[in-house]
Amino acid sequence: MELKPLISLEGVCFGYTKKEVLRGIDLTIQNGEIVTFLGPNGCGKSTLIKVMLGILRPLRGRVFYKGQDIAHLGSKYLAREIAYVPQIHKSSFPYRVLDVALMGRIPHKAFFFRYSSKDVDIAHSALERLSISHLADRAYTEISGGERQLTIIARALVQGAKTFIMDEPASGLDYGNQLRLLEQIVTLSEEGYTFIKSTHSPEHALWVADRAVMIKDGAIVADGPCHDVVTNENLFGLYNAKVDVVKVNGSLTFCVPRAMGNGRTGKADGRLETGVGRREKQKFGR
Repeated sequence: MELKPLISLEGVCFGYTKKEVLRGIDLTIQNGEIVTFLGPNGCGKSTLIKVMLGILRPLRGRVFYKGQDIAHLGSKYLAREIAYVPQIHKSSFPYRVLDVALMGRIPHKAFFFRYSSKDVDIAHSALERLSISHLADRAYTEISGGERQLTIIARALVQGAKTFIMDEPASGLDYGNQLRLLEQIVTLSEEGYTFIKSTHSPEHALWVADRAVMIKDGAIVADGPCHDVVTNENLFGLYNAKVDVVKVNGSLTFCVPRAMGNGRTGKADGRLETGVGRREKQKFGR
């Protein structure tokens, strides 16, 4: 018996006025997958994410969630099912970080409500999981961009949804927090969560994703296991950049720009192999 996809898009097209942004998108996401969107600026990644969330309605085609047309599903139901982490989030009000995280509980509440002690415990646990519990009483408007991004990811955890759609979640994060975020994605995936995320880092796809979807000029140009999709040739076609996908000392896979050679320090030891992606169960920061 074939499993129904968690999310599916059939012939989705979208545009603004006379500009076509998405062209004939056919895509399926299975429960528990980590799927990464790759593509240059302006290719349509963020628009595709908003269409998948129901924020934007396709001009043609349909989007299904658990077999139901997303156009017929209520926003509150979708908010309990799907957590959205936007690329940039700003607030004009100096809410505490804890208060922003607690907002993830709103889809589970009636119009007039108070947060319960259980809600507060859930929010504190999410902040602790992302190593930002020390920010709980800080004003959201006074913390760094990276700390705000981690706060919004904590809010998504507090939401309780099992599907995460994330638009460049690592943008603004320092290297250590990027690795911690990727570790959490892998851990949550092993607990049954589904992740759909966009990134400008092919390594992030290779390190944690099951699938990579390459988007160019509003269309999907490659879709499949990371080791098949994130290749020298495909990266050149996508970004017009000459890159070698290499595995260093049998461990992590990196994308090395050819124009930079081996850097100003010369070769390390020359032990470079072709990378293969998540199937190799690469470990980092552990």
